[in-house]
Amino acid sequence: MNTESKSYPDLMTEEELVDYLRIAKISTSKNHRNVIGNLKSARGLPKIYLCRTMLYPLKAIRKWVDRETIYDE
Repeated sequence: MNTESKSYPDLMTEEELVDYLRIAKISTSKNHRNVIGNLKSARGLPKIYLCRTMLYPLKAIRKWVDRETIYDE
């Protein structure tokens, strides 16, 4: 699925984030929550809390992806 053509909310749930980052397609982990947890702790994945619910701001996630991208020279 092309995530650029699919519409995502400004504040994504963890399930929407897994879909946006295509974790189910690229990870061998059966527990996608572990993948997200690792990205939060080890790679600084942006998140916010609203009403005790963790959400992921789409703009911040896109900036994070750009920062984490490694370009070959």
